[in-house]
Formats: sequence, C-alpha cells, structure tokens
Amino acid sequence: MAVATLGAVVLDCPDPAALAGFYAGLLGGKVEDDGEGWVELTGAGGTRLAFQGAPGHVPPQWPRPDGSQQFHLDLSVPDLDAAEKEVLAQGATVLDAADRERNFRVYADPAGHPFCLCAC
Repeated sequence: MAVATLGAVVLDCPDPAALAGFYAGLLGGKVEDDGEGWVELTGAGGTRLAFQGAPGHVPPQWPRPDGSQQFHLDLSVPDLDAAEKEVLAQGATVLDAADRERNFRVYADPAGHPFCLCAC
C-alpha cells in the first residue's frame, strides 16, 4: 500500500527563476516565484517541477559515480505523523523534522538521498 503520492520534483540551483524559465521554455507553463528562493513551474501538466535556491551550488557531473545529482523528492501525505512512522519503518532516517509546526519534514532514503514529506 502506498504511503504517499509524488508532489514535486525539486531541483537545487543558483538561480531558481532562471532555471524555471529554461524549463518553461521546454515544457510550457508559468513561472511562479515566491520571492524567497522557491520557484515553481505551474500549468505544464504532469508532476510539479520546482526550483530551490542553493548558495554555493556545484553542478552535477554526469556520468560520474562520485558526483551528486542534486535533487530531492517532495512526497505529499495527508498525515505527517503517520507517514513519518511508515518511512522510518522502511529504513529512512531523519534529517530535519524537529519543527513539528512546519508543513514539511526532511528525511534521507536508505542510500542517503534527501526527500521531504509534505502535508497536502
């Protein structure tokens, strides 16, 4: 039984608005900038694509076994506490979930890739 649905694919980058504009040119849609380093491409269809400012961003090298792909998954869940129990039981580790008032919590999968559980 599925615990979550895929809410967004999020790319870290030095200039979220510029990268969103690039993908808007490829996929269509509208660039929506929150003014705080988070930009989404909306209306393009499919899974939401978002861009997050990352100071000091180092682009990934491909193919390169020692280089990071530098993206994470946002997983939409109806109940953060219940989903947290499930992902921990399946081998995830907590990276940043101390603030229980936020609408998201950050974990790592068993291979160390970060992902967020986000209240929907």
